[in-house]
Amino acid sequence: MPEGKIIKALSGFYYVFSENKVTQCRGRGVFRKKKITPLVGDEVVFQAENETDGYILEIKERKNELVRPPIANVDQAILVFSAVEPDFSTTLLDRFLVLVEFNHIRPIICITKMDLASVEHSMQIEQFAANYRQAGYTVLLTSSKTEDGIEELSPYLKGVISVFAGQSGVGKSSLLNALRPDLELKTDDISSYLGRGKHTTRHVELIEIGNGLVADTPGFSSLEFIDMNAEDLNECFPEILEESEKCKFRGCLHLLEPKCAVKEAYTNGSIPSYRYEHYKDFLQEIKDRKPRY
Repeated sequence: MPEGKIIKALSGFYYVFSENKVTQCRGRGVFRKKKITPLVGDEVVFQAENETDGYILEIKERKNELVRPPIANVDQAILVFSAVEPDFSTTLLDRFLVLVEFNHIRPIICITKMDLASVEHSMQIEQFAANYRQAGYTVLLTSSKTEDGIEELSPYLKGVISVFAGQSGVGKSSLLNALRPDLELKTDDISSYLGRGKHTTRHVELIEIGNGLVADTPGFSSLEFIDMNAEDLNECFPEILEESEKCKFRGCLHLLEPKCAVKEAYTNGSIPSYRYEHYKDFLQEIKDRKPRY
């Protein structure tokens, strides 16, 4: 039986890419009975008499899956933020990073419009970039020229499935349009709420860009920590996770516990104060969340 990858889902049909061609398939009834929905990004086994009449027989195990956008097996998230217009926000970036880490997706931080920032502001952002690199993240600093962003980003897209996410108005659509001019994605105005814009795409599709696949949809339309427990948060801050191994108590939440290595690292400045403060804020948010039944 042939195997392939779902690259588009639309109106109950799944478009499977295999051996350089796309086959239109339906899901078998057994998936409905088991309440399994095939997702874009799924690796599947299928059978087909021709290119418009196939059936998905099996969905291979997923390494991750996102609810919004509905997509599976994402390798990396390109988190696009701008230095100015809108201003760079570590709070919003850390929120995205936690969601990405929790879903076992590799983040690439891309900060655009560096050339439009004042000297003082760009030095501040370079310090933030140094902190994130120290924590183990890849950080790209680019100018407002789209070709600059393409040159920086292209090597990271090769051979992987990526989603683009981040503030609205930072140039995500412009970057994707420049990478694939035939896309003609709409560029929307900045939305004041959480820096998100109005979005018009109705379905998820993987499109070939830079020898890799990119989801033609914004990543993470929900920025709430819905499925996370307090203990999970520790693992979503790499520098806190590293220090936490030296804490006296196992399961330390780094708040009031004695002999906490994380609080010590925060006090001596080896964990940036804003990262620790965001950790505490997010932890409180998770604890305050009302249970869902």
